[in-house]
Parts: sequence; C-alpha cells; structure tokens
Amino acid sequence: MSDTQATAREVSELSFEEALEELKQIVGRLERGEGRLDDAIEAYERGARLKAHCEAKLKEAQAKIERIGLGPDGAPRAEPFDKE
Repeated sequence: MSDTQATAREVSELSFEEALEELKQIVGRLERGEGRLDDAIEAYERGARLKAHCEAKLKEAQAKIERIGLGPDGAPRAEPFDKE
C-alpha cells in the first residue's frame, strides 16, 4: 500500500501493523524536516491519532491474552493476563 492510500484511510480502519508503519514514516519525515509547516502540523496530528490507535490495539490484544493454569481441582482454567 502506498503512503497516499494509507493516509486516505481512516486511522480506525488500519491494522496495528499498518498504523505503526505509517507512524514510522511520519516520524521520519518530521525528523528530516520535509514539507511545509502546515503539512508537518497535519502529519503530527495524524501521527498522534495513529499512536493512540496502536496503544488501543495493544491494550485490546493484552486483554485477550490468557494464561492457562490448573485450578484447585486440577482442571485446566484460563487466568487473566499478568504483566509480570
């Protein structure tokens, strides 16, 4: 997918990987100082939305992760994800 196609799509439609890749590209362009100030401001705002989208996707994935454990009766059970 080209930069133009990715930029035309709503952030909420992007997968985590697509959003992260676009965010990397935006950061690179901003670091190099490419484009006009208005373009940089617009890119920064989209980058902020992409970052929030990626963070939400990570939290969503984390909430789905379960660790399989054994209950007191010896039967397998799913336990909530533990960050430790």
